[in-house]
Amino acid sequence: MKNHSLTAVDHRAPVEAADRPLTFGVEEEFFVVDPRTRRILSRAPDVLARARGLTDRLCGEFTDAQVEANSPVCATAEDARDFLTAAREELRRAADEVGLAVAATGTPILGDPASARVSKGRRYSDISARFGTLRESHVVCGCHVHVGIPDRSTAVSVSDHLRRWLPFLVALSANSPFHDGHDSGHASWRTVTWNRLPSAGPPPLLRSLSEHERAVHELSDTGAILDRHMVYWDIRLSDHLPTLEVRVGDVAATAEEALLFATLTRGLVGRALIEVGDGAPAPDISGQTLRAAVWRAARDGLEGLIPDPLTGETLPAATAMERLRRAALPGLALTGDTDLVSELLERVLAVGSGAARQRAVYAERGRMSDVVDHVLAQTREGLAAAPRRGRPLL
Repeated sequence: MKNHSLTAVDHRAPVEAADRPLTFGVEEEFFVVDPRTRRILSRAPDVLARARGLTDRLCGEFTDAQVEANSPVCATAEDARDFLTAAREELRRAADEVGLAVAATGTPILGDPASARVSKGRRYSDISARFGTLRESHVVCGCHVHVGIPDRSTAVSVSDHLRRWLPFLVALSANSPFHDGHDSGHASWRTVTWNRLPSAGPPPLLRSLSEHERAVHELSDTGAILDRHMVYWDIRLSDHLPTLEVRVGDVAATAEEALLFATLTRGLVGRALIEVGDGAPAPDISGQTLRAAVWRAARDGLEGLIPDPLTGETLPAATAMERLRRAALPGLALTGDTDLVSELLERVLAVGSGAARQRAVYAERGRMSDVVDHVLAQTREGLAAAPRRGRPLL
């Protein structure tokens, strides 16, 4: 059971140094969908009851319209790839047995989030009671990457170094343009709706573990969180694992894109650990600047301009993604993932973001039901179901 109290534990179990490959894990959230109406349904317990494999890695979420897959600790990208593929296949099979489907999209394309039944349990009911309509901000699906860090003090320093790259990661993972039958005007509406919560969004520049603890207690004192697990920053120290958790991504449309996001994130953490070890100062980016840059990235995705909150530039997507890839190279070199990330990134830039692909389906066919069908196909089949830009949709 996770410890949700406000008392932190400083994990000092043996983990990797900056000159050795970092272990990591990936969490993916999915919507349960009626394949006939294409609307979200609160039947996650039925899906989970039919799961026969990976049962200790599949669970419910805030509402019964969502399911989650949690990887074991992965040493290599191949470990992560195997799990991400197997988990999606097992969820697909289990859902199919009860006439349902699972959809990898950040927000419900069809279906009112307010209709999603809050899962059983005192904690979820307490959250719902405290935050009222804001509870609908939980009816979203993201991708969270945990990376092993030596200790909490080091994790705070790494978080400070990672903040600059949050808009880049938001743009890369954008996969939620539609919401309850409407175009939100954003490539990642999940980011916008999630960030309405008082403890969500980019973390502050913390500088030390004591500053981190002060910030967490301030959130508690104001009533913005019920416990430590409600610190919803885009980068946060895990309260139950010796990891740093990067939570900024939409759930990826495909397993390949989830692998790209996870391995690239691990590479950025590896670079940050090197910088921390060298005594390099973290970029001093204000919270206002970073929050605005994250919003712009959520609006435009890979199809517009991406802000670099450190330099003040707004960059074309290809330029921004190359800057991101180069930033991660020191960490990628440690894990042997340089070629993998380069190849996957090239493929994603060729087909467009998950958000752009959803919009392309709607532009061609004019029906939200076809967008849902497209998402379901990609969830099952991966990038093979994603046409290149300019090619007819299948």
